[in-house]
Amino acid sequence: MNTGTRYDAPPGSQQAVSPPVTDTPRGGELAVPVGVERGVLDLPAVGGLAVYHLLLVLAFLPWFFSWAGLTLCALGLYVYGTLGINLCYHRLLTHRGLVVPKWLERTFVTLGICCLEDTPGRWVAMHRLHHQHADQQRDPHSPLVTLLWGHMGWIVVKNRDTADMASYERYARDVLKDPYYRGLEEHDLWLVWINLAQWLIYFAASFGASWLMYGNLMTAVQFGLSMWIWGVIVRTVVVWHITWSVNSLAHRWGYKTYETGDNSRNSWFVAWISNGEGWHNNHHSDQRAAAHGHKWWEFDVTWLTVWLLERVGLATNVVRPNVWQRPRG
Repeated sequence: MNTGTRYDAPPGSQQAVSPPVTDTPRGGELAVPVGVERGVLDLPAVGGLAVYHLLLVLAFLPWFFSWAGLTLCALGLYVYGTLGINLCYHRLLTHRGLVVPKWLERTFVTLGICCLEDTPGRWVAMHRLHHQHADQQRDPHSPLVTLLWGHMGWIVVKNRDTADMASYERYARDVLKDPYYRGLEEHDLWLVWINLAQWLIYFAASFGASWLMYGNLMTAVQFGLSMWIWGVIVRTVVVWHITWSVNSLAHRWGYKTYETGDNSRNSWFVAWISNGEGWHNNHHSDQRAAAHGHKWWEFDVTWLTVWLLERVGLATNVVRPNVWQRPRG
């Protein structure tokens, strides 16, 4: 049965336990959440997805390619995806599986914002709602509606039950106590400026470095654009699909170690591309644990990062899986 913690109260307060959730047949179908306004698109979300995916096409043109850009993209998957989304948005803010100094937490949050996966308050609220109603109709992104719905369809339509400050206050009010995170909710332009700043930094730094090295304008422009395309656009789109694959693939295919009352699965493939988030059945069974891989062969890069932060004194109150505490034999 699902024994996950409800998140309609902040950590530290008295919390109820979610009611038992009956299993949904594997591959079964759900109706879309009742709050979804059919046919009403979330135009900012649609626009952002369209622009980034269209710009992604430029990566296939040789003029926009550089090995340095490809390397920057690969590094960015860890810096922004693993540190910003996996470690900070998910394991730290949503599940409170660890504590880091506020300056480091806000740094990680800013990296998460650069992934364009929404503000920390909204991301946390949606994920806590998902855990409370996993693979039930109120789950905002169950792939038991359709695989495409669970992957990205839920993002492009309006859902009146998850698109207001009251929902964020209910599910993420502990997060919104921080003035930086609340400011991000109240001033949408902050997100725009942060992301435009990363565009400018990537292009300008690369352009300047090439100009100083070669003194050729077109070479500098080409190098700057290649670093921007691969370091920002390609990296962002890849991080999106990796994150979404946890919602979609890891709720349809894989193995179950624990009976959680939902359709969460441990997926080798998703765990590999997401640096550990794909051990999703483990996570649903023990939501606060900062480690998602419970067995020695369930490799979890995000957990290794948490472990290293703990070893150097930058992470405290690290929550380990309950299964690790059980006596052997």
